[in-house]
Amino acid sequence: MPGGLAALLDDIATIAKVAAASLEDVGGAAGKAAAKSAGVVVDDTAVTPRYVTGFTPDRELPIIWRIAKGSLFNKLVVITPVILLLSVLLPWLITPILMAGGAFLCFEGAEKVIHALTHKEDLAAEAQEMAAPGHEETMVKGAIRTDFILSGEIMVIALNEVAAKGLALRASALVIVAIAITAAVYGVVGLIVKMDDIGLHLAKREGAATRALGRGLVKAMPHVLTALAAIGTAAMLWVGGQIVVHGAGMHPPEWLGLHEGFTAWLADVAISGTIGLALGAVIAGVLHVVKGGH
Repeated sequence: MPGGLAALLDDIATIAKVAAASLEDVGGAAGKAAAKSAGVVVDDTAVTPRYVTGFTPDRELPIIWRIAKGSLFNKLVVITPVILLLSVLLPWLITPILMAGGAFLCFEGAEKVIHALTHKEDLAAEAQEMAAPGHEETMVKGAIRTDFILSGEIMVIALNEVAAKGLALRASALVIVAIAITAAVYGVVGLIVKMDDIGLHLAKREGAATRALGRGLVKAMPHVLTALAAIGTAAMLWVGGQIVVHGAGMHPPEWLGLHEGFTAWLADVAISGTIGLALGAVIAGVLHVVKGGH
């Protein structure tokens, strides 16, 4: 899986190799895995904060904790056993399952784009939605559902890197990858969503420079979170489109005569994201027709 998503997740291969080679020192391997997880933080960090936006400060970290636990459950209890079993019995089925997950990401991303283009901002309606009794539960479930697809991609890439190892080594490597990636992603997400609170704290400290920094953080964070929401939607379309395109054996940069480097990566992002948006829009349209017919 060259370029794009594979380049973004190259470090996952290193995590798996370190885990498989260092099982005598699991603590050390896990530490190295966490340090190597920066590549994958990009997509998950961009996608997740939008599920926490709008909640009161006292609920932000508990919600992130719930999502993190769901993510770890996804990786350790569902994804790892399933892909290990498939790698032994039906290895050919892993790619189609990933492609189905990629199509789901495209659908979710396209739905958000369609909603943004067809619905005007209604603060009163948003406030009413936020106050609804089941809103937090809905957002947590949505975040865990999206995480499931991204986690599946990560774990399969890790599995591919230790496919030649014994079953016990493969399983141990995947467990270390799951814990390291989850800790890295949701640790960063927690820091991002609490940055405004950190700013408020700094704004009350002594020292003009510290207070200025605090005020700057408070003013900047709404814009940062808005930008992250847009980046998260784009990431869903890019990753989903890329999973589908690469799973089908296609490599978009080669269509333009590009094979490596930043230009090839950028072309892959643009083409995969566009395909993801188109595919997601088609799925959304079909579902709308089906629902309308019932």
